Amino acid sequence: MKKIAVMTGGGDCPGLNAVIRAVVLTGLRYNLETLGIRNGWKGLIECDMVPLNDSSVSGIISWGGTILGTSRTNPLKDPADLEKIQKTIQINDIGALVVIGGDGTLSAAYGIANRGVPIVGIPKTIDNDIFGTDLTVGFDTAVSIVTEAIDRLHNTAESHHRIMVIEVMGRNAGWISLTAGVAGGADVILVPEMHITFEEICRNLEARYMAGKKFSVVVVAEGTLHEDIADTTVPECDRDECGHEKFVGVGNLLGKRLEHQLGIETRVTVLGHVQRGGTPTASDRVLATRFGISAVEQIVAGNIGCMVALQGTRIGTIPLKDVTSRIKMVDPNFYYDLSMIKSGKR
Repeated sequence: MKKIAVMTGGGDCPGLNAVIRAVVLTGLRYNLETLGIRNGWKGLIECDMVPLNDSSVSGIISWGGTILGTSRTNPLKDPADLEKIQKTIQINDIGALVVIGGDGTLSAAYGIANRGVPIVGIPKTIDNDIFGTDLTVGFDTAVSIVTEAIDRLHNTAESHHRIMVIEVMGRNAGWISLTAGVAGGADVILVPEMHITFEEICRNLEARYMAGKKFSVVVVAEGTLHEDIADTTVPECDRDECGHEKFVGVGNLLGKRLEHQLGIETRVTVLGHVQRGGTPTASDRVLATRFGISAVEQIVAGNIGCMVALQGTRIGTIPLKDVTSRIKMVDPNFYYDLSMIKSGKR
């Protein structure tokens, strides 16, 4: 094998460039050329690639986003696309692919690996919901961004005696909401995995008010079921090209109902895509680098059809088949343990 290729797919997140850099530099150590695939699976289908070398990745470890671009193209939708991918790999003499992505990208990687394409996956998503790895690239940075936002909004909540509702990302799993909510001292934390009723939320906030605490901070993951907390019907949601629901804004639904029910001035902040951008934290840069190094080492060792993963303090691997069979959810016991902390005296 003389040549490998690397791509980023799905949503962007901080740390992707650090992974790309590590893949390229580790490849050079093993005398491997590296091609960068532009715009995820779309680039592989269209044979849109660029050679990467030491100069190409110089200084990019601190950059947000991805120098290769990304897309949400699903290569499994059209059989003709699979033929184009195999042709691209053959024409360019690519010995193996390093696929950096979340659940959608890695599911596609598993499907393509089953067709004989050598692939090693790297988990990245700010949601931290990839099964088999303790952490994903981008999660630590997103949590840091959200925690800082909570700290700032806490000041406003206390000054104006308001309830501040902060909606954060988290489609199926509430890792960002829970982790940043605890770090920021939120009074109510809502995640998709736990069905907390509107009445329970009100009791929590009313208890604070009666105890003399005339402000509250509520953190809610975007995927939290609106039926649990808004008691209202919302229109059918649009979906993106991967079939993901475009959310209707559960934070705004909750904020309006809280103000009406409790008679306390309530303000809503939806952080949105600001959580994805910016300079990666030191922890994300280190994790990304370790993942990139390990991915190339797995290829050299002939261990393909797997994803590299953080397991405790070491980097291990897990078969792509196991990765795509489920997502990593917040454990109820973990949630309630942290809820005990957050509901204590501030």
